[in-house]
Amino acid sequence: MTKIKTYLGYFFLLAGILAMSGAANDCDGACMETANDLPTFLMVAFLGLTMFATGAFILVKEMAE
Repeated sequence: MTKIKTYLGYFFLLAGILAMSGAANDCDGACMETANDLPTFLMVAFLGLTMFATGAFILVKEMAE
C-alpha cells in the first residue's frame, strides 16, 4: 500500500507542476486568441498548486514513516 501512496504522490507532484506551467495556454504571444482568460488561468493554476501541495504532503508523510 505504501508503494501506491508513493506513486500517487509523485503523480500529483508532476501533474501539478505541469498544470501550473501550462496554465496560461498561450505560445509566447504568437497565438493570444487561444490563450485562457484570467478566471480560467487562475483556476488551472490553483488546481495545479493544490495537486502539487497534495503530492508533496503525501511524499513527506511517506518519508517520515
